[in-house]
Amino acid sequence: MQTLLAFSLGILPTIIWLGFWLGEDKKNPEPKRFIFLAFWAGMVSVLVAQLAGDKIMELFFQEKEAITLFVLLLLAGSEEIIKYLFAGFSVLRKSVNDEPIDAVIYMITVALGFSAMENTLYLWDIAGSDQLYKTIVVGNMRFIGATVLHTASSSIIGIMLALTFYKPKIIKFIASIFGLILAITLHTSFNFLIINDIEGNIFKVFMFIWIVILVLLLFFEKIKQIQAKQKLSNNKKKK
Repeated sequence: MQTLLAFSLGILPTIIWLGFWLGEDKKNPEPKRFIFLAFWAGMVSVLVAQLAGDKIMELFFQEKEAITLFVLLLLAGSEEIIKYLFAGFSVLRKSVNDEPIDAVIYMITVALGFSAMENTLYLWDIAGSDQLYKTIVVGNMRFIGATVLHTASSSIIGIMLALTFYKPKIIKFIASIFGLILAITLHTSFNFLIINDIEGNIFKVFMFIWIVILVLLLFFEKIKQIQAKQKLSNNKKKK
């Protein structure tokens, strides 16, 4: 029961969320095996991120009353970098990543795999304490907050890669670094505001993340337009 509950609340919502994003690319969908590979890579990356997080806490959080902004920056940075590296090794460097929108889809898929495993492990601990109601509530809150946060932060990197897809390698590299910086900044800010939620503004923080998602959807459409124009240009050259 404990495992089933944690699995259901941890993974199934991310599958639904993944379905939404895949629907945004339904005209030219990615191969299912690579979507699965990216999702699995995201799940595995959690284990590496947890090891890195434990080491950071061990080095910088000994006998302190509160987590500092610097520690939050290191924790968020390690997660975003690890997600990006796993995305790179699993799918981004493969030939299947052949259109601008692909980078966004794969980064989001890795992020949702990361969230699925992270949520499941977190909820498994709570479910084991026989607090059924708390498990359900926390599961919903993590879906609203943490899952959307990981999606937003990773999609920022994907968007930067997509916008520079047809640019020289050095431009792509600079864009990826800039995307990582933005993702880490968003992730750190979210964690800082949640931890220091003195006035009970947690829903305002969640609302901000959802606004970021809406902005990213606009970029998503922009990337589709760039992709369509490039295809049209290539077809004209062939003629």
